[in-house]
Amino acid sequence: MRDYKKLDVWKKAHLLTKQVYQTILPKMPIEERFALTSQLRRSAYSIPLNIVEGCGKNTNKYFAHYLDNALGSAHEVEYTCYLIFDLGYITNDLHESVYKEINEVKAMLIGFIKYLRNEP
Repeated sequence: MRDYKKLDVWKKAHLLTKQVYQTILPKMPIEERFALTSQLRRSAYSIPLNIVEGCGKNTNKYFAHYLDNALGSAHEVEYTCYLIFDLGYITNDLHESVYKEINEVKAMLIGFIKYLRNEP
């Protein structure tokens, strides 16, 4: 069993989730509370949650499966933030900032998945 708090990818995903909660969600209009806001919230915290859940699995194969789920959630966050930007709810600077963080998390997840799948 792994300690998720020691994983750089989990730390980065946690910071991304905090960034979404602190900088994007407060800017969302009330009419999006049960649509885009809810979707972004769930997909953002799903990234670190899947990493945590995968840490509880006994094999690299199962851990990689949960990292795949985290990667899928990262793609959801990426698109949802793009849509939120395109609809004019957040500024270009904020979108670029979160986009950079999302891409770093995605790259870390992809690298970790490849590492786990190549382990004997």
